[in-house]
Amino acid sequence: MAEKHPTEKVRLHSPDLEELRGVLQAGLEHNFAEVQVSVVDCPDLTQEPFQFPARGLCGSPRITDVGGVPYLVPMVQVEKEYDMNTVSKQLELPGAFILGAGGAPSRIVGFNAELMPVVLTELEGRPAVNSSYFSSINPADGQCLQEKYSDKFPDCNFGLMGNLYACEGKPGKVIEVRAKKRTGNYSIVTALRKTLEDQYPEKSLALGGTFVIQKGKAKIHIMPREFSACPLHTDDEVDNWLKHFEVSAPFICQSVLVSRDPGLDLRVEHTHGFSRHGEGGHYYIDTTPDTVEYLGYFMLAEFVFRIDRPKETHGVGRD
Repeated sequence: MAEKHPTEKVRLHSPDLEELRGVLQAGLEHNFAEVQVSVVDCPDLTQEPFQFPARGLCGSPRITDVGGVPYLVPMVQVEKEYDMNTVSKQLELPGAFILGAGGAPSRIVGFNAELMPVVLTELEGRPAVNSSYFSSINPADGQCLQEKYSDKFPDCNFGLMGNLYACEGKPGKVIEVRAKKRTGNYSIVTALRKTLEDQYPEKSLALGGTFVIQKGKAKIHIMPREFSACPLHTDDEVDNWLKHFEVSAPFICQSVLVSRDPGLDLRVEHTHGFSRHGEGGHYYIDTTPDTVEYLGYFMLAEFVFRIDRPKETHGVGRD
């Protein structure tokens, strides 16, 4: 990322974790039959099932929305490429642990793909550790092909867009969410976001973190390897271009959500997930509401940074 992208910074509302626990408990009970929200010590995320390159979700928590869907549709702007190491500095947190959802850098990978970013960025004297995965459509059989990014490429780049949670990767207190048997129409991510939106209608709050679908299946999409040759102007056109799959547990997701856009043209939720059995991509919702079980760990962000906000924007393709 040679060019310096414009960056905007806004402080977010950060209530006490115990207050947040009660709000989320009450809200999620409208969408799941069994809910337990707790304030706990963050588990060691270097261990199974996560195997992340940092231990925790704590220390200067912040989110960023980099680029955006307008760089993908109606027509792709392939030159839009970013570097996690540079982004960490723009977030005023060099060496940050970053996770979330984004696009793979097509210039490097050689085609269009979903990226599941999990990166401990470089710090003076310490190289970056890239534990990201990327998923594409396998040309051999049209199915999902998930690969470990660092097995093929040495960089920490991403393309077009990224919704990322960043922190110092330290242990500390976080929000634990356990939810079983979905009774409502919302995904767990949308249920969390709507709960915050309803409880704090005049404020902007953001959560970032990770959750595991421990039982059940989920709907995902993967973008085709070739960018669309014709302009995509509606959600239906985008949806028809994407390839949809059903994936199985255990499925490990990285998520960023914002209760209310503070005027930065944010994507208010974005979640990607990977697995140890070769399935990964953009998470929508579970497809087995009667049997689904979620376990998640989340942290409130103190700031949102908007990097390289598209000058020409629209609301298409943000589901």
